[in-house]
Amino acid sequence: MITLHHCPQTRSMRVLWLLEELEVDFQVVPYPFDKSLRAPSFLSLSPAGRVPALEMYGETYFESIAIMQILCERFPERGLGREPRDLDRPDWLVWLNFAETITQHSVALTQQHVALYDDSMRSRTVMKLEAARLEKCYAAIENRLSTPVENRDHLLTSGFSAADIAVGQAVYLARFFAKTDEYPELSAWYDRITDRPAFRKALPPKEAGVYSRDFYPAWDE
Repeated sequence: MITLHHCPQTRSMRVLWLLEELEVDFQVVPYPFDKSLRAPSFLSLSPAGRVPALEMYGETYFESIAIMQILCERFPERGLGREPRDLDRPDWLVWLNFAETITQHSVALTQQHVALYDDSMRSRTVMKLEAARLEKCYAAIENRLSTPVENRDHLLTSGFSAADIAVGQAVYLARFFAKTDEYPELSAWYDRITDRPAFRKALPPKEAGVYSRDFYPAWDE
């Protein structure tokens, strides 16, 4: 049995989406986004107290990007990974890991807008800097998707992969803090991949999740 330890609207969502795409049997153990992740029982699964953690066939794994790579290698028949001999393998690894570059900025903004409980603890400078850094990430994706090749519906020329899942979920979080309107290729790609049934299954119920608003703008001066 595969068990995913999951908080909605966090990095574990990318693993949940991947599991849905893989069409394997799994179960989800949900957690609130709170101090329960510091409990000894959870720290035995993920020593930094972060989701996701994945239990699979007697082994336990943490770190979302590593888990995604492990799952793609465990279930290669679904075609969401890329083998070492594949020409797209280097690009697959680059874009799979670029998701974490995007997410670190969203995490900083989540701390500023959501986690800190008093306005005196928040920084408009940090908000503006991190939102601008998200837009630089958007520009990198836009540039990739604008490259004139035969197939640029996805991040890899060989088609949809776990790289689209990882980066797509990172953009899902980033859109709470930085709009994508000025990036037409990114927006079209995002619409394509989030129209997939597996993505919709990975979305949290409306009453769950970290974010209570659709968008958190940086504070004005």
